[in-house]
Amino acid sequence: MSRNVLLVEPNHKNKYPPIGLMKLSTYHKMIGDKVVFFKGELSELVLEDIYQALLKQLYLNDDKIFWEKYKLQLCEYIKNGDDYLLAEIPIVSENLIVRGLFNYYRHYFKSKEYFKPENRKWDRVCVSTLFTFYWNITVNTINFVKRLCKYETEVKVGGIIATVLNNELKEKTGIKPMSGLLDKPGMLDDNSIIIDTLPLDYSILEEIDYEYPAANSYFAYTTRGCTNRCKFCAVPKLEPRYKSYISISRQKNGTDKQLKRSGSLKNSALLANIENTDKRFGLKKTLLLLDNNVLASSKFEKIVEEIKMAGFARDNKFNPPNLFEIAIDNLRKGYNERGYIRSIVRQYHNLLNYCDSNERQDVYNLLKANFLLDSYTAKKESIFATYEYFKDLFEKLYRKTSLMRYVDFNQGIDARLVNDENMEKLFEISIRPLRIAFDSWGESTRKAYEKAVRTAVKHGHKNLSSYILYNYEKDKPIELYERLKLNVELSEELGVSIYSFPMKYHPISGAEFFDNRDYVGTYWKKKFIRTVQAVLNSTKGKIGRGKSFFYEAFGSNESEFNKLLYMPETMIIYRMFFKNSGITDIWWNSFNELNPQQKKVIEPIIHSNNFNNVESLTCDGEILNVLSYYKIKRADVEKRLQKKV
Repeated sequence: MSRNVLLVEPNHKNKYPPIGLMKLSTYHKMIGDKVVFFKGELSELVLEDIYQALLKQLYLNDDKIFWEKYKLQLCEYIKNGDDYLLAEIPIVSENLIVRGLFNYYRHYFKSKEYFKPENRKWDRVCVSTLFTFYWNITVNTINFVKRLCKYETEVKVGGIIATVLNNELKEKTGIKPMSGLLDKPGMLDDNSIIIDTLPLDYSILEEIDYEYPAANSYFAYTTRGCTNRCKFCAVPKLEPRYKSYISISRQKNGTDKQLKRSGSLKNSALLANIENTDKRFGLKKTLLLLDNNVLASSKFEKIVEEIKMAGFARDNKFNPPNLFEIAIDNLRKGYNERGYIRSIVRQYHNLLNYCDSNERQDVYNLLKANFLLDSYTAKKESIFATYEYFKDLFEKLYRKTSLMRYVDFNQGIDARLVNDENMEKLFEISIRPLRIAFDSWGESTRKAYEKAVRTAVKHGHKNLSSYILYNYEKDKPIELYERLKLNVELSEELGVSIYSFPMKYHPISGAEFFDNRDYVGTYWKKKFIRTVQAVLNSTKGKIGRGKSFFYEAFGSNESEFNKLLYMPETMIIYRMFFKNSGITDIWWNSFNELNPQQKKVIEPIIHSNNFNNVESLTCDGEILNVLSYYKIKRADVEKRLQKKV
């Protein structure tokens, strides 16, 4: 019997789509379930369900009215009950049954009747979890959706938080999370399907408004786990056993049959993943591989060869697919109609921006006449009826020149395993950027990292990226500075581009840390962390090549970096304004003029990064004068800057 299955990703920001939920969508559709994906405000999920129930009743009462035209008014009425919202809706005043329906569903929403067990819609709810600093929103999401599911045992929670904080999550939600991977048969239902090996259902991304920056990618693994056991890393818990090569031959029975029917069965899981994606969802620009330590694989050369076979050899190009035709084809097949109607409507709006002024009006008029300007009024019958008109227009829109394809081992490679042979082999694919982790400033780590960079560059790799962990246990702020500086110097010396991505450490376990995003390492202070974040906000989280830029952002030496750590946040964000006005120098001189005893008083205050009620902490006028610079509001500076303009 078909079940109603809801897939939910908590409403936090993230770059990559929820791969686990995309596999679960494939799984549930394979076995005949109805699947809906949601990411957003959960009240909007409930509102949409109530609207759909109301819509069904309205059509039973009067099927001559196109009720979808009034969705915005209906939903707003359900939320707040204002009668004026019904003024433009036909037959409301004379039809007591229709009016009664509006009142009933308004009360249903307001009184939260949807939480009652007899009213629950979903047979199963699957929730993905990400990083531990999303703890609160994840807990709130689970506690909300479990009240929408018919049975709490059918609320399935998986992912990173579910694995590393399994017991804590159960304590907060009452739901027993699933640890690790769905990599064995029968983990959700009584069948032989291995969910972790299934291809991704990209169509669910069309169902939501949120846009993932990396959505135009194939997502895959060629290995699983890691040979290292770094204390700061969640991989040993998520993927405790290192698999040096993933083969589709491990799949059994129903999974194999499904893939054989689609013609996708290959010796390689990677090739099967890509071929399946191409057929249903179109070619992607980037191959994003989520391996945690690919260089540790004894099958590394085989993996590279498969990447080349998949269309990602060096200098490979591709022609972007016609997304309109892909959506039309899936709509004709009845595959995720909700998602692809939304996709097509979005593409209509892109087309309007593409058309010249004369053509734009004709396109707009046709879309308006057929109610195709909004996804809630668009019908597949109208889409098909106007297809011939739009077909050639979209053919022109998607007639683009060939684009380069890229491979991204997104989790980075292990600097200690880099050598001439694997860098030469890696140069055979279109890898960009080559990511290398630089987690500490210890001598052995530093030497291994620098050697890895030089070896990579020697074999042709010109675009590199470096993950730089900071705030971890006993690392010091100056060690972050030195690693950033080394990358800038290597970039200039070797004539390449090395982008540094500082990443703040946050504990992944421990009762005292799991719901506290404000963890501070031994030698760090809240103010120092906030300083780094303020600089990174202006650089969009990365530091590129160029000494002058780096020196301006972080200082040209240790002394200037130390000054930056103590600099008021507003002065960092509006660096040139305060520097040119001389205020920065006045603050710094005032700070340095404090005697040692005054420094002992002011430094803990600055370290706390809390400048409310500082008058209660000291009555020293000179200290209070310095602290006054930390209380300058960004809004005040912006007003002054606007006046200047």
